[in-house]
Amino acid sequence: MAALGTETVRVSTKVFERVAYRESPDGWLAVVRTVPTDLAALHPGPNALTLVCESVEKPGNLGAMLRTADAVGADAVVAAQPITDWGNPNIVRASKGTVFAVPVAAADSADVLKWARAASMRVVAATPDTDTLFTDVDYTGPTAIAVGSEKHGLSAAWLDSADVKVRIPMSGLANSLNVATSAAIILYEALRQRQAQV
Repeated sequence: MAALGTETVRVSTKVFERVAYRESPDGWLAVVRTVPTDLAALHPGPNALTLVCESVEKPGNLGAMLRTADAVGADAVVAAQPITDWGNPNIVRASKGTVFAVPVAAADSADVLKWARAASMRVVAATPDTDTLFTDVDYTGPTAIAVGSEKHGLSAAWLDSADVKVRIPMSGLANSLNVATSAAIILYEALRQRQAQV
């Protein structure tokens, strides 16, 4: 690290355990700049793929969605009506650091919807309350995939404004999946379709 121009400081085990956020840390800590979250600073390309997470409460879920967004090459992840902030240590940990690689933003839902419309994105809302399967929708153009909170799903603002609502088929007793799992399934369908075009 020092060879790359990064200042390093060695501390005793006792001091390290005191400053570490969690038990059994990996043996190093880093101090980094705050993640920029200004929605206006995001400039999606002509065929952008964006994940919108409305009112997602659990930092672990946001972190997992960031990892998936990174894996599929999504252009950004936007927290609409955010409950936790992108600098939360649990998001950083669950994202495996991709919070510093994938562009992120946070804003209220009305502003995020305006931003998506200004970028000519098709808004795809994930909800169990539709007959349209997620595989029956075209994700090859500029797309914003919206998922909602763990408890309530997407708000009426997103459902009413969506160009299309999609569901993931469920054959068991539960009527919904974990939000990070749902986002991953839909994002990978978008990736599959986009790769099939190449």
